[in-house]
Amino acid sequence: MRKWKLAGAAVAVLSAFASTAIADTVAYPKGPVTLVVPFAPGGSTDVIGRLLAERLAVALKQPVVVENRSGAGGNIGAAMVAKAQPDGQTLLFGTTGILAINEFLYSNPGYKADRDLRPVAYTASISNVLIVNKDLPVSSVADLIKLAKANPGKYSFASSGAGSSTHLSGELFKSMAGVDLMHVPYKGSGQALVDLVGGQINMIFDNAPSAVPLAQSGKVKALAVTSATPLSVLPGVPPLDEAGLKGYESLSWTGVVAPAGTPQPVVDKLNKELNAILADESVRKKLTELGAQATGGTPQDFTTHIEAERAKWGKLVKEAKIAAQ
Repeated sequence: MRKWKLAGAAVAVLSAFASTAIADTVAYPKGPVTLVVPFAPGGSTDVIGRLLAERLAVALKQPVVVENRSGAGGNIGAAMVAKAQPDGQTLLFGTTGILAINEFLYSNPGYKADRDLRPVAYTASISNVLIVNKDLPVSSVADLIKLAKANPGKYSFASSGAGSSTHLSGELFKSMAGVDLMHVPYKGSGQALVDLVGGQINMIFDNAPSAVPLAQSGKVKALAVTSATPLSVLPGVPPLDEAGLKGYESLSWTGVVAPAGTPQPVVDKLNKELNAILADESVRKKLTELGAQATGGTPQDFTTHIEAERAKWGKLVKEAKIAAQ
């Protein structure tokens, strides 16, 4: 009889815990959610992050506040989220660099992506665009390569940080084109684009969401895209693969991650809402207009994607001996 009483007590305790967990899940989020964008305002990560944050706020019925924490190639913002309470109230809008590259560039980035951050949802795949200052005397990739070869080291390309996709796209271009360009890293592409328009730098392989509007406005010239296929929003702008660099392809991507230890029900709720947002035709259209493609999928799908990208980019960084600057 005593054993049955103990068993009954254990069931009662477990039921109480289960009820509490269910209540906590139903109550999520418990107030405003912070989405940390680890780059300066104005860049593509910021643009897409704010678009999704606005829709997520409606879905969660709580404000989703975008907080820009730039620096160290995104490491400052990533480390901040990695150390946050694992309750889903603080999330990170992660990128290729933060989740798959930085660990190979920095001796101590302040976090370990596969240990400290939990994948929630893969949100977008993004082409980069080779844009140049409008006064640079080139009108094609062939012109640019010819100019750069005639003036080794004279021309510069910016990036949103050492080891970012915008940086590696440039390094791949240098290698395949056989040119010498000076790399100028920024804390995000926002200020880099201002300097590009102003003529302080010559070019950037910037993410399409922030590069396309500048190209469409005529403030810069778009010479090529880094995807294997053209972008509908930039008619007449060829892929680098078709512009003289056969086999060239370099893509970026974004996704939402949470601190490790975030409860599964919270991750599942966020994943469900984000997938619904990404399936919305108006959101997909907006992303297409920016030169990005909505993705989505399960948290495990995102984890598998990150692992594959980490293997690919880690190999390239080591072989090219690229280091944080």
